[in-house]
Amino acid sequence: MDLEALRHANFSALSTAITDWSTVVKNLKTLEKRSRDDMKAKADKANWTGVNATVSREFIAKTAGEFSDALTQATSIRDILRDTHDELVGYRDELKKALDDGFEKDKLSVYGEKGGGFRVMAAVHPEPPGTQQKADALRDNIQRILNQATTSDSTAARVLRAIAEQADYGFSGVKHGDRDSAADALNKADAMAKLAKDAKKMSPEELAEFQRTLAQYKDDELFAATFASKLGGKETLQFWNDVAELHAGATGDELKQLQSLQRDLSMTLANATLSDSDGMEKWKQKVLDEATTAFRTNAADPLRPNGAMGYQVMSSLMHHGKYDAEFLDAYGKQLLKMDMAPAGLTGMGTNDLWKAGNITDLVFGKDDGRDPLVGYMKALSHNPEAALETFDDKKVFEHMLESTRYTDRDGAVAHALEAAVTGYGDGEKATDVRPHSREQVALMKEVMHAVAQPETGAELVNKATGESFGDMAAAYMPEISRSIAGEGAESIFWSNSQDPDGLNKLDTTRFLYETARDPMGRAAIIVGESVYTASSLEAHIAQPELFDGKTEDAVTAIAKNAGIIEGIVGHSVADAGITGDLEAEKDANTALKTKGDVVKSILSAGVGVGTVALVGTAPAVAATAAAASGFFGGIAGMSVDRLIDAQQIDGALDQALYDTAGDLNDAQASANHQTQESAVKAIEEHGSKELTEGATRNTIRLAIEDGWDASDSMLEDSHARPAA
Repeated sequence: MDLEALRHANFSALSTAITDWSTVVKNLKTLEKRSRDDMKAKADKANWTGVNATVSREFIAKTAGEFSDALTQATSIRDILRDTHDELVGYRDELKKALDDGFEKDKLSVYGEKGGGFRVMAAVHPEPPGTQQKADALRDNIQRILNQATTSDSTAARVLRAIAEQADYGFSGVKHGDRDSAADALNKADAMAKLAKDAKKMSPEELAEFQRTLAQYKDDELFAATFASKLGGKETLQFWNDVAELHAGATGDELKQLQSLQRDLSMTLANATLSDSDGMEKWKQKVLDEATTAFRTNAADPLRPNGAMGYQVMSSLMHHGKYDAEFLDAYGKQLLKMDMAPAGLTGMGTNDLWKAGNITDLVFGKDDGRDPLVGYMKALSHNPEAALETFDDKKVFEHMLESTRYTDRDGAVAHALEAAVTGYGDGEKATDVRPHSREQVALMKEVMHAVAQPETGAELVNKATGESFGDMAAAYMPEISRSIAGEGAESIFWSNSQDPDGLNKLDTTRFLYETARDPMGRAAIIVGESVYTASSLEAHIAQPELFDGKTEDAVTAIAKNAGIIEGIVGHSVADAGITGDLEAEKDANTALKTKGDVVKSILSAGVGVGTVALVGTAPAVAATAAAASGFFGGIAGMSVDRLIDAQQIDGALDQALYDTAGDLNDAQASANHQTQESAVKAIEEHGSKELTEGATRNTIRLAIEDGWDASDSMLEDSHARPAA
């Protein structure tokens, strides 16, 4: 910026732009709130079928997201413009004061020159003593002001262009409150990309600075996209391969630093893929192009003659962060085509495909990074939309599930499936109600069918997969309850699922039975059933109009289902011959407390887990509002407390409320006690005029016994069981 431009600058047009953008922000806040709280909320609750259930709901969800992104982007632009305006006005005023002081105090005049330069000259003759020194000082001060103004102007322009480039269509989620922070992010990205061009030249101090910078900026989309674009797709893969090879065998503090670096780089790249800038489009395509390239740090290394394939390097950087769904789809199609290529039975051959050769350990953890499907599945576990899209291909689903028998990818596959069928990413906190789509229910049905297969299904449940299968069961407790209860129970077991009756009863029974063999799987089922039972009982007791018959009949049906589900779990434990040793007790009780604590934290946040089934399809408006606000979460929370408090290990013969040693009597007593207490608490809480405590306890006792006996019969009909 030259002297005359700043001296005579008129920022009224910029002020008008700021006012206009402030108006845009104000209007977008209103639209964003309406789209989120009105349009999207109603769409989530609507019991739609056909095209509305898929296309319309998805369109509304994406539209609501666009309003949110639009608000974020507009706010960032307004704040950066305002920040730049204030800075430039300040520099203009500072320049004018410097010019005035120079003339009045030191008799110096400043003249602008063609081309942007300026001269400082004495305004009087002869020149007073010291004039040259004063002129030099004024010249330096003016140049400083002009340099700062130029930086303010140019960085604002770069930042605004960068923000605009992040999305080809619609809006990006870039968020910055001022020009300095955005400019700093871009400058840091430039510096880190330059540093990563050659990992072999990185000093320990530079590597530490690199890791610290990524840790600070990994969630900044502007930084992430600029860093990745400047570095390049192939160079990103080469960088990580070099880091892994140069630091192979790291231990102690060095290992911890590298684990943090891998996490932060993964999250940075994940954020970068959300950008649609030209640079990131080139980055994504280059990664796909280099997927089969062999990367080596030292071409002469006889121990690693082949090098790590691009797929292996990229997937090792997918363990953390939410990658863009379109990128995951394109990457996955290529990767899965290669993984499914080996001849043989479905799922076979993939282990040999990726484990051959001696390559660098690309993951500073338990996994060695050789199987790229592990990292890819972990990426899907953080992006439910992409996970569902991937597993919607039945051949892919069958291949991936079967491949877990021959590989170490079982836990990663299970987490990806869990994200796909529940709609929640791995580690994501539940803060809203997400009804299951028809596609999700259909996939859950396929998962259940696979696990339910005689002789082969049980092998799919292990320590790596059991928890995820249990979480799926807990999330689908409304549909499971409908499946077990059968036709006619719709007005008792409410569900906001698009396909509440989409599960198969036989497969459901066998799935619960097999999943219950794993301590974490069993804990998830027990907690999920207890929460759903407690909240359903409270709903019907608090609002008898939910069911057009007697409330006692609804309570009986709910209690019988609880008896069936708990009975299946109890028989699974007993049939497996799980002994009553202390270690078995600790495993199960630790699992139950872990699951209980998680659900309690969600309930305390106001999300009615288990009660969400009432949202949207309940006939009573009051019930809908109550469920949405977590009104029915109180009794459910107490049921979780009872489960946790009952687990007090004193030794192998401990007779806890829910004894994991396979004592069916104790297991049945637990289900009976849990259900009775939930009903009684609801009666007390809501002052039921229709039900009394004594009669309700007896009703539940009989219903639990009936359900328990039914579970035994169901298992006899559906599952080969050990002789008594």
